This record gives sequence, C-alpha cells and structure tokens, in this order.
Amino acid sequence: MGTVTKALSLLTHFSQSRSEVGLSDLTRLSGMNKATVYRLMRELQEAGFVEQVGPDRAYRLGPEVLRLAALREAAVPLMSASREILDRLSAATGETAHMSLVRGTGLKTLGHAYSPRHATRVMMDDAETLSFHGTSSGLAILAFADESFVDAALSEPLMAHTAQTETDPDRIRARLKRIRAEGLAETVGTFETDVHSHAAPIFGPDCRPVGAIAVAAPVARMTPALKSLIRTELRRGACDLTRRTGGFCPPGYPMEDAA
Repeated sequence: MGTVTKALSLLTHFSQSRSEVGLSDLTRLSGMNKATVYRLMRELQEAGFVEQVGPDRAYRLGPEVLRLAALREAAVPLMSASREILDRLSAATGETAHMSLVRGTGLKTLGHAYSPRHATRVMMDDAETLSFHGTSSGLAILAFADESFVDAALSEPLMAHTAQTETDPDRIRARLKRIRAEGLAETVGTFETDVHSHAAPIFGPDCRPVGAIAVAAPVARMTPALKSLIRTELRRGACDLTRRTGGFCPPGYPMEDAA
C-alpha cells in the first residue's frame, strides 16, 4: 500500500457516528503503528483534510474535504442534467454546445455536444482550461461573480490568445456591465481565431455563477438569424440547467432576449 493510499485510508474511519477520532483509536482501527499514523495525519492536517479539536486534540475532517464534497455535489448533477440540454442546444442551433465549471480560480470544460449538420465545426476537449477574460463562458461568469472574484481573475497577467483578445482589465470590466444587462456574453476570435461564441451563466443556490454553457460556431457561419436563435436557446438552456440543479437566477437576471 502506497503512502497516499495509506493516508486516504485513515479518512475512511470517520463516520456520522464517529466524527472525531483520537490518535490511539486511529492506530487501533487502521492496524498501522502509531508513528506512521501520526506522520500521515500531520501531513493530512497540513493539507487541510483533517484538523484537531478539543483538549484531547482528536482529529475531525477538515475544510478541504468539505470543499471537495461541495465541488462533487455541484459537478455530478450538473454533468448529468447538462447532457440533455447540451444535446438540445446543439440540435437547435446546428453548432457545438459545451459546458464549463469554475474550479477554484480556473475554468474547466466538462462536457460538449456536436451537431451532425455541418462537416466543419468547432472542436472541444473535455477538461480543457479556459480563460475568464478570453472566452464568452469566462466573461459570462465574471459578469455575475463577486467583485473579489473578478479582482482576482483580472489581477493575474492576462494572456493574449489571439490578436482579438482583450487584456486591459478596465476595458474588460466595462464589458461586464453590458453582459450583466443582457445576461449573455459574446466573443469573436478572442480565444480561437475564427470562432464566434455566446455563453450564459449557470447559477448555484446562492445566485452566484458556478459555470456556463456556450454555443460556438465558425465566424463565417454566424448570421443574424443564427445569432438570435443561439441567444434565445442559450438563455433558456442556462435557466433550465440552473433550476434542475437547485440553483436560482439572481434578481433582475434578464429572462428575455435583449439583442
């Protein structure tokens, strides 16, 4: 059994009826020697997976476990519920639909759907990292995120993915005001050349954005009619996905197309 496996196995001894466990009990339950248990628990504590409480310094699960559990609860229903909505978006628009979720200070794609209508399409990779400033999904999230989150996202060096990528934080903040008014973000060639993308945020129970769904099409295929259709279907799909996963759109979120 490797070191990581040994450390994680110690966490299995916590339960609803045993929320706090002392070092001696962990040694007995695990069958490991006391020095090994102490060393592993110290490393888990430094990483935030356990913490010590009370006069006897017993261990209990730490905040990192709670954070990971919250991420899983957010991701699992979103992934299952999003499949139908992504398929519906792709079928209605004839273009590539995808979903991304906030992961700490990053944005990861977790699902996509292609339409068979066109041989040329925008291709996606699951688990691809998207930038907040250079994608419609990222901008849709920033527009409705807490100011502290926006500050953190825009304080990092902003990469120019293409010649069209906006990297000036002040100009990006100015764009966020319009996105909030419309409920949708739109980018053209800012992350990938010749890709025209629209995105709408997905909200959690606290009305804060947890991710976004988007439709991406080749620039040459974007017509006023397609743009209008995408905007209507996206907003409907984002609100549907938000409701299905127990979230709520914030007060004043535009439910009708503001194009």
